[in-house]
Amino acid sequence: MSAAPPRVAVVTDSTAYLPADLVDRYRLTVVPLQVVVGGRSLAEGVEVTSAEVAAALREWRPVTTSRPAPQTFVETYRRLGVPEIVSVHLSADLSGTVDAARVAAKEVAADGVSVVVVDSRSLGMGLGLTARAAAEAVEQGADAEAAARLARRYALEVGIWLYVDTLDYLRRGGRVGAASAMVGSALAVKPLLHLADGRLEPLERVRTASRALARLEELAVRAAGDGPVDLAVQHLAASDRAREMAERLLRRVPQVRSMTVSEVGAVVGAHVGPGMLGVVVAPAH
Repeated sequence: MSAAPPRVAVVTDSTAYLPADLVDRYRLTVVPLQVVVGGRSLAEGVEVTSAEVAAALREWRPVTTSRPAPQTFVETYRRLGVPEIVSVHLSADLSGTVDAARVAAKEVAADGVSVVVVDSRSLGMGLGLTARAAAEAVEQGADAEAAARLARRYALEVGIWLYVDTLDYLRRGGRVGAASAMVGSALAVKPLLHLADGRLEPLERVRTASRALARLEELAVRAAGDGPVDLAVQHLAASDRAREMAERLLRRVPQVRSMTVSEVGAVVGAHVGPGMLGVVVAPAH
């Protein structure tokens, strides 16, 4: 007897940066954001790589990002051919992607497709793990509304901390205030940031990269505590740093269900710049 066709699908966007095996395992559909490099609009993960964006940033070539068009979501939702969809996306304070998904959800409602849009208040693997949580709920029989509720609760428990070599890239993208960037540059400090309620906020400024990374490690260990957690270490053009951080966290965090080490894609990379290192701590339910 063949399995019944799925009734609920889970959609996310390309800033989730989930490894391909997890995308396949949980049957996630990924909608790409756009990266504009040198006047050319390119689909993240399809037409432009992290390395290309890092090179453009180092050369001070203009790099900007944009949300998917609502029509892209409409086409995606219709193509899935299911009556219910959970659409989980990066923080609305960082992108208009959620708004585009909501516009599309209203349009496909006339086709009898119910789309529940979730603002994860997160990005990167914080978003990716939240989308995975929604997919796990669907696997266990949840409808779209129930899976969305679970995803929203889960997202509140995810912690994200970032080290960046400079705040200049975030300032240029409007993600931190110009005054914060100017202070950081003037003092030649290494900023740490925290994703708080969907916004990237400067947390601390440390004199050297080694001290900043040690502090990043301490913040992650403290957040992990003694319970089971999923960890992710993400970077842009800093693979050695990322591997070293992952190894240290595996030694110090007592219950790690999974560890993912990966490079962020072009969209996040365009705002954080080369050298970024981020740590994601999420509950392992």
